[in-house]
Amino acid sequence: MKTKVFPVAALLLFCLGGCSDTPWNSPYPESNAGRKIYYSSFSERPKHLDPAISYSEDEAIFIGQIYEPPLQYHFLKRPYQLVPLSATKVPQPVYYDADGNRLPDKAPDTKVARAVYTIHIKPGRYYQPHPAFARDKNGHYLYHHLDASDVADIHSLKDFPRTGTRELVARDFVYEIKRLVKPGIQSPLAGLMSRYIAGLSDLGKRLREAAKHGPIDLRDFDFEGARVVDRYTYQIVLNQKYPQFVYWLSMNFFAPVPWEADAFYDQPGMKENNISLDWYPVGTGPYMLTENNPNRHMILKRNPNFAGETYPTEGEPGDRKAGYLDKAGQQMPFIDEAYYSLEKESIPAWNKFLQGYYDTSGVLSDSFDQAIQFGSSGEPELTPAMKKKGIRLQTAVQPSIWYLGFNMNDPVVGGDSKRARLLRRAISIAIDYEEYISIFANGRGIPAQGPIPPGIAGSQQGRAGINPYVYDWVNGQARRKPLSKALELMQEAGYQDGRNVKTGKPLILYYDTVSSGAGSKSVLNWYRKQFQKLGIQLVIRATDYNRFQEKMREGTEQIFSWGWNADYPDPENFLFLLYGGNTKVGHGGENAANYHNDEYDKLFVKMRAMDPGPKRNKVIARMVDILQRDAPWDWGYYPVAYSLYHSWYGNAKPNLMARNTLKYKTIDPQLRQKKRREWNQPVIWPVILLGVLLLLSIIPAVVTYRRRQRAAIR
Repeated sequence: MKTKVFPVAALLLFCLGGCSDTPWNSPYPESNAGRKIYYSSFSERPKHLDPAISYSEDEAIFIGQIYEPPLQYHFLKRPYQLVPLSATKVPQPVYYDADGNRLPDKAPDTKVARAVYTIHIKPGRYYQPHPAFARDKNGHYLYHHLDASDVADIHSLKDFPRTGTRELVARDFVYEIKRLVKPGIQSPLAGLMSRYIAGLSDLGKRLREAAKHGPIDLRDFDFEGARVVDRYTYQIVLNQKYPQFVYWLSMNFFAPVPWEADAFYDQPGMKENNISLDWYPVGTGPYMLTENNPNRHMILKRNPNFAGETYPTEGEPGDRKAGYLDKAGQQMPFIDEAYYSLEKESIPAWNKFLQGYYDTSGVLSDSFDQAIQFGSSGEPELTPAMKKKGIRLQTAVQPSIWYLGFNMNDPVVGGDSKRARLLRRAISIAIDYEEYISIFANGRGIPAQGPIPPGIAGSQQGRAGINPYVYDWVNGQARRKPLSKALELMQEAGYQDGRNVKTGKPLILYYDTVSSGAGSKSVLNWYRKQFQKLGIQLVIRATDYNRFQEKMREGTEQIFSWGWNADYPDPENFLFLLYGGNTKVGHGGENAANYHNDEYDKLFVKMRAMDPGPKRNKVIARMVDILQRDAPWDWGYYPVAYSLYHSWYGNAKPNLMARNTLKYKTIDPQLRQKKRREWNQPVIWPVILLGVLLLLSIIPAVVTYRRRQRAAIR
């Protein structure tokens, strides 16, 4: 009988005694327990990890930790401040006139023919280990002369047995600038930088012509816009004054790329096996991508060749009390590894955060009520359940705007006529974005008064900052004008009760949008109701994304929704969205409304070349006044980011401009492991009950079997 019961007993012993330090439901290897690993997720494979191409937030999560452009944003200080990264200092431009004479630092832009940025980089910085640098004993590169057959069985960098490294030098930065216009690389920055960097456009033409005759080596092509001065110094030459250029030096487009990487990845068969700079970046930063398995996970590990960097020793008032300076002066990074898992659905990711298997989380609409409640003063705070877990909440106004745009080329809603302006203003009053934010964004937004979000220079707060055509200032707050005012404007524009007073025909407007499934139906119905307040019939024209983009390029849309996230913290990065030289139609730019105003355009060109200060702010204020009057956008809202952090995750101060913040973060792995065990206790009693029932069901069968054996013996 003992032999029959043994499997059940073994099962019970396994359930009761098989406990380890790692919870049973952990999705990670047990060897990870107790290590300083950051756990997060991603929903889609990053398309580009090549710094000349990458231009999205989901890609910046990775390459921001790998590459080191000349500059970065101070982690703690606000307003955002540029500080050196791979450069020794923030470069200041030197201006020259057309005859080569040096000009004063405050020279007017009309006299500036050249702006020269001299950048000194820090010596002693080395690239991560990589096969592109591997050499034999004679100094020859081991893997620079491969053919397709050599790489047929190569599917990962790990398949190359040898790696090497070398020091970062000035020519690597110049090489990357050339890559912006290299044939085969469609850099989104090529067009913009060709306007400013001297000779870059011509270099692109030369490279395209040379590429017709075979492979090209960028080292063979010099140009005036970027040149090496010495081993650790290079210069960038602009053909005009552009003070905002310094911000671009903090972005991945100007990070160094070694020529060896291009030569290595350009070999036959590499791209076909996903061996490319888009899959395997090569940098000098604190981390390197060691696993790129986008159907499962992506892993960053410490770069053993990282030169090191110390945590900031100063910040804003209150940072010390908040603990953000506890690591002041200590060597970074503090985390050894970052483990990103693929999560196609939001609910599983949220549940894993609550279980402690992800260290941070956003707050999605589906989980908003579970995480957030609003206090008596209207301020967001965590629910008791979240507080009990020790979870913390951080909120920050994003340097972004979501708006409703009017196609200014459209004969009904566009143009500069009084009728069209009054119509656009009436619509702007009627669309209640306070209600939209409450219903569809769970309160995570601030109604926009103009194109510049709070925290960006030129954004005025309080009474001086309201849009007087849409809002009144009442009891110290901005209040949307009553609907009666919008109806008055409609009548003045020639639309009584939503009908053209001359023809009697109803006013029908068209809202172009991207088809996005059943979830968007409620939003679209809400927009219909907003227009119905004015008697306007709103027709929804939903198409796929490609068709929508085509409409925007051709200017056949009428009303649309769009958004913009700042590339850098300067008002020029928002005001250029309405500059006539950047219209979508005719110029292929980011002015999706195709807005054009002569006074605004002149002021924009003037403002763009001005140094920060009161004079520039005065020009910006006038530009915003013009935009508020003309209403090419219904300004929409500025989104507010809500982020959740577990108690073991440190230095969680939001920095919405920097993309390289992983090195500042800390993890307490012991506290995390303790909480994981606490929150993931296995429920054993159903297994025990099942075992007991199984045992009880076996006993009668065993007894019957023994009786039959005895009977057979007799």
